[in-house]
Order: sequence, then C-alpha cells, then structure tokens
Amino acid sequence: MAASLYVKINEIDNVGIALHDIAAGTDVGGGVIAQSDIPQAHKIALADIPKGGNVVRYGVVLGYAKQDTPAGTWINETSLDLPTPPPLDEMEWGTNIVTDLPTPPVTTWEGYAPVEPGGYGGTRNYLGIQTTVQCAAGVVNKAVERIKRDILPKYPNVDGVVAVSHAYGCGVAINATDAYIPKRIIRNIAKHPNFGGEFMLVGLGCEKFSPEMFCEDRPEDNNPDNVIILQDCHGFEDMMDKICAMAETKLKRLNERRRVTLPLSDLLIGAQCGGSDAFSGVASNPSIGYCVDLLVAGGGTAMFSEVTEVRDGVYLLAHRCVDEPTEKKLAAEMRWYDEYLDRGGADRSANPTPGNKKGGLSNIVEKAMGSIAKSGRSPIVEVLSPGERPTKHGLIYAATPASDLCCGPCQLASGMGAELFTTGRGTPYSLAAAPVLKVCSRSEVAAQWPDLIDVNAGPVSSGERTIEEVGTELFLLLLDVVSGRKKSHAEEHGLANDLCVFNPAPIT
Repeated sequence: MAASLYVKINEIDNVGIALHDIAAGTDVGGGVIAQSDIPQAHKIALADIPKGGNVVRYGVVLGYAKQDTPAGTWINETSLDLPTPPPLDEMEWGTNIVTDLPTPPVTTWEGYAPVEPGGYGGTRNYLGIQTTVQCAAGVVNKAVERIKRDILPKYPNVDGVVAVSHAYGCGVAINATDAYIPKRIIRNIAKHPNFGGEFMLVGLGCEKFSPEMFCEDRPEDNNPDNVIILQDCHGFEDMMDKICAMAETKLKRLNERRRVTLPLSDLLIGAQCGGSDAFSGVASNPSIGYCVDLLVAGGGTAMFSEVTEVRDGVYLLAHRCVDEPTEKKLAAEMRWYDEYLDRGGADRSANPTPGNKKGGLSNIVEKAMGSIAKSGRSPIVEVLSPGERPTKHGLIYAATPASDLCCGPCQLASGMGAELFTTGRGTPYSLAAAPVLKVCSRSEVAAQWPDLIDVNAGPVSSGERTIEEVGTELFLLLLDVVSGRKKSHAEEHGLANDLCVFNPAPIT
C-alpha cells in the first residue's frame, strides 16, 4: 500500500515523497497516518522526529526539524533549519571511481567534423553573428530577419542564422577583477562548433569591449572581412547592406559543410535543470544521469553545472574526481562562489524558487541532492571555470550559476552541442545556438505540455518504467537530434531565450 502512496529513496530516510495528493487521515502504511493534507511531491514524516532532529532524504540530512514532528506530518520549507554547508578543505578524492558503466547501444553519430584540432563536432550548421555590445543588437536583429528572408534560402545546407547578442560591452567596469568571466564567455561562444569556424562581428564603435578586445585571442580575425562598425556606416540601409553582404560571403562557405559519421568522442553535451520539483531527483535527473553514463562509456563528453545546486553535495563529487588537481579545482570553484554570494549579502539558501518550494523542495540541500543525480555515476575528469573550454573527454563539472539563463550560455561557451534539460514543473526555456531537449519528472507535466516535453520520466516514480529504460530512450533521441534526424520540440517552435552572460563585475 505504502509504495503506491509515496516514494522513499534510501532505507535510512525518515521522509517519503507523496506520489499524489494525500488526504488527511490516510493510512500511508506502517502505521503512519497523514496528519494533514499532503500535496503531491511534498514530504511526509515516516517516523517521529524530535525538535532539532535530522530530517533525512537520499540518505542525507536535509536539515533539522524546527519543532517536534510526529509521523504523518507534512514537512515543507517552513519545517527545517538549514545545516552548515560541507567544508571544502581536505575533501577526499578518488574514493568512488566507477568503472562498470552501461554499454551504449550506439557509438557513432552524424555531425559536422570538428573545426579545431582536439575540438568537438557541430550538431547544427549556423551562421553566428556576434556583437560587441547591446547597442548593436537592434540592427543585427533586423539584419538577421532580412538574411533569413532574402539570402538564406539560396544556401539550403545552412540550418539558420543566429544573432549572438548580450547585455555586456559598455557601461561596465571592463578591467575589473571579475571582468574576465563575461569576456571569456562571449569570446568562446564565438568559437562554438555550430558556427563552423566562420567569424562575423558587428560593433558600434565607441564601446568598451571593442573589436580589438573581443579578438584579443584571435587578432588575425579583427579585419574588414569579419568586422563591421556601425558608426562607420552611412545610415541604416548601409548597415543592412554591409551586414548582408558579409553574411552572404560566409553563408557560401558554410553551405559547403556536410554531416559525416563521427565517433561519440566528438560529441559534447550539457546537462541542466530548471523548474525542479521533488520528483526531479527521483525520475528525470537520474534518467539524464544514465544517458550521461552511456555517452561517457562510449567515449563522449558531458558537462553538468550549477554551483549552488551541487554545493551541499560537493564532497560526493570530490569522491568521483580522478585526481587531486581536479578535486582542488572543484573546491576552488565552490569557494569562489561562496565568496561571491557573501559579497552580495546572500548565501546558497537564496536558490530555491517559489515554484521549487511549491513542488516539494524544502531547501537547497534537498535540491542539490536531486540535482547531482543528472551527473550519473561516471568519474569526473575535469572541472571548468565559467565559460572555459574543456581539454579532456568524459564527465566534466563546469562551474556556472544555477540560473537557467546564465548556465546555458556558459555551457555554450564551453562548446556543448546540445543540452539535456530536466524539469519538474515545466519551462519553455531554450537556446538559439544549440538544441535543448526537455525531460520532465511528472507525467502530469508531459500531459499538460505534450508539444514541449521531449521525454517523460514520470513513469519512473510510479515504478512503471526504470531509470535505465528512460535513460536509454533519451540517449537514442539525443543522438537523433544531434545528428539532425529530429528536432527537439523547442527547436520545432523556434523557441530561444535571450543570451544572458554571467557578469559578476561592476556595472558603471
């Protein structure tokens, strides 16, 4: 009876997650009677918990009971005191290196060959038009409309044109201590494999993030064949003519690209979660984790991110680091973010959203334990700072903010060809430069949004399907999408969020 009413993850857990709304007075099994109505995805105490006692889910202490909590009590965000975050010094590394990863059913995909030696393959063939500053965004957006309408149809092998606009570039402390972060992200997005090595930049002419600074790591590209300055143009139509002419030159070259059979070692994907609920860590995140393990076992590379959503489980990640330098980099990224939040008068507890709490996530510890599940069991071979590009193959922790809007661009900068996005409550979030696949944790979300959710992991919670089954389904769909045989629902609808570049530096 109890198995049909709640989910219990670990045998030492003293709470369960309601599979559906539980009415007050319901016998949930084991002599536990619901003391009040328990909403779907929320926690019910399975044993008496004294004031100050541990509340345990995933076998981990989520927090301490604020008051005596009889069995059958609804436990939510008002019920717990947050524990101290795990210390970062002297974490053990390499104590949980898994070698028995699942065997992938497919080990190749159809993509665009890497442009750079040691780089990753492209999943799409786009012309990316970069901007130095938001001031140029309006003009570039109009130019993209004209290019898509008048020029792109002549080049059928090009999938589209992407305006890479952002809020950086001027009105910023360009040489501030942390300004290297947004500059690195923007520069590395311009090198994305989906842009096929073609570089096109539109600047205003008076911005701080000048073309010279943008091209600091590629000075050979700062020339009239690649860069247009709007203040050098004679009015709007001249701007349009120059942008369209340059775009056509590059589209001709991009049109020569063709998909070829590539090994999984040429594929890099990202994993992210948003609109999470208490089932995310039960169903959709572990399903993505299994997909990640299949990819890594086949030689591919996957990134997972979101610092505040792993901070409380960082010691578990350290156990999976393959060497001490990787563990030290992991600790350094956590420490940097602790200090960044502290400077802003915040801490990790600011993370859970109202929707997360409504979906049963009481605090950031619970959210973090579920979030980590999307990394699977693979060893962690490298840790990246925000927007860094990987140098190794395998599972990578890419440090980014947990904000969906900032995490995605950071992963783009690192070169991801597609993103696996897990959600408990639903979100239409997507990116223009790479496909995003949505995996939901509840069947109710899939039924409500059948044309936005790509894979439904809800049946995992109810025991109708296994994590392995859903993870394999996702893996095969992922290969279809990156190979161009299918589109994600977000792609079909043309959904793409604004590009929000992480900038911890001052704005002047």
